[in-house]
Amino acid sequence: MRIGVNALYLIPGGVGGTEIYLRSLLAALARVDQTNEYFVFTNRETGADLVPEKFTQVPCGVDAVFRPARILYEQFVLPARGPKVDVLFNPGFTAPVAHPNNVTVFHDLQHKRHPEYFRWFDLPFWNALLWASVRRSRRLIAVSEATRDDLQKFYGAASTVVHHGADPAFFEIAKERSPEDFFLCVSTLHPHKNIERLVRAFAIYGKSRLVLAGMKGFQTEAVERQIQSLDIADRVRVTGWIPREELLDLYRRAKGFLYPSTFEGFGMPVIEALAAEVPLACSDIEPMRSLAAGDAILFDPLRDEAVTEAFVRLETAKPRSNERIRREFTWEQAARRTLEVLNA
Repeated sequence: MRIGVNALYLIPGGVGGTEIYLRSLLAALARVDQTNEYFVFTNRETGADLVPEKFTQVPCGVDAVFRPARILYEQFVLPARGPKVDVLFNPGFTAPVAHPNNVTVFHDLQHKRHPEYFRWFDLPFWNALLWASVRRSRRLIAVSEATRDDLQKFYGAASTVVHHGADPAFFEIAKERSPEDFFLCVSTLHPHKNIERLVRAFAIYGKSRLVLAGMKGFQTEAVERQIQSLDIADRVRVTGWIPREELLDLYRRAKGFLYPSTFEGFGMPVIEALAAEVPLACSDIEPMRSLAAGDAILFDPLRDEAVTEAFVRLETAKPRSNERIRREFTWEQAARRTLEVLNA
């Protein structure tokens, strides 16, 4: 087959976990698939490092940072943009409705579950574009059972679950761990990530340090104001998006990992922390409850005192073996299961 990959959505350092997903999956597909041809459609911001050597990069004349232009290009230019492909893989929610054979990935349905987290002028476009993606895709991929259930509930659409994997580098970290006196949270600073409550709980906890690593999102200013108002700026670091090696080093040195999100489609940092054997506390919600599977401290993310208690419990928590993650969450498995859907 000639497989197209619609990477027009990718803004390096600007789309959070879906960037890690695409980079990791493409690399794994290059390792496991020796049969099919791949054509990766990229925007002007995408660097050459996204596309594996054996794949063909197809540069497109559009800037993804201006979303309206990117969407118009995706809908009206991409379907006719050469070379012709047998199937178009859309890893970032949206698909060109005119293409005859779309396979589209849904990472979550936050626009349905929590529309209050969207700007009023963005929400109608999310609703329209994702509805069209569901209706004009021959097959859908959900990244978790929770997202699969939401696709069925809100759209009456069947999908195939393909979990994310863990970067092999995290398994190596487990062998090199050198814990220091700080807790780590890897998360985009968006409202549903619940970072304000995490900061309040940390202030009550009153010890150690906290590193908030991840893309600066819609809640960044509120989080930074709160850190200042609680007088804990000397103990809390907000990194913004950082290079992969720096992020891996934080996992290597953190004494504990907290993930307080109130909504997730998958929860990749949970898998990464487990792979690195960092003691983990995360929200008692799906899909994280199933991902952690008895290997994490679970807490109610809507109660400040529960999050504070998670800090206390992590002080003495022991790392768990990552063998289950090695078996169940690899990018090679994700690549093979994605290929099954593309070939169906």
